[in-house]
Amino acid sequence: MEHWNVLLVSHVVAALYVLTIGPLQIFRRRRDRIHRTMGYLWVAAMYYVCFSSFGIVTAGRFTWLHGLSAFTILTVTLGLVSAVRRNIPAHRGNMIGSYLGIAIAFGFAVGIPGRSIPQLLAADPWTAVFVAVLVVLSVATVYLSLLRGGPSLPYHYSSLKPRVSNHK
Repeated sequence: MEHWNVLLVSHVVAALYVLTIGPLQIFRRRRDRIHRTMGYLWVAAMYYVCFSSFGIVTAGRFTWLHGLSAFTILTVTLGLVSAVRRNIPAHRGNMIGSYLGIAIAFGFAVGIPGRSIPQLLAADPWTAVFVAVLVVLSVATVYLSLLRGGPSLPYHYSSLKPRVSNHK
């Protein structure tokens, strides 16, 4: 089996995060602090998946998947710009399209014999299941923490001032 280097493993784990967070973002009705926070995590993981793919080459050549990565970098960026500009239809279209692109790429990465993921699944399926479960549990933990109104970062440093109490 091909050796698993840090780049490849981190690429796969980030892709699992993208695949897990995506449906939460797409199908959740409210677009609030939770949506923004999970969106930031999703975008960071998406950029990592795309940029790291250029360090992963098969037989010393780029493939159509690298072209998809370049295109996805563009669509995610356009989706971010659209959100900042409050162009929600464009934001939604770019982000859903980006998600569908990575889902298709994942299908090819898993389904084509000779690639790293099918080799891992054949050689050590329990490790693959363990990693996938850890990713899902960590996403669920972050999501539930946000849902419960867990600690949030202050928007302004002025909010870091100690509160003055009238009690003596």
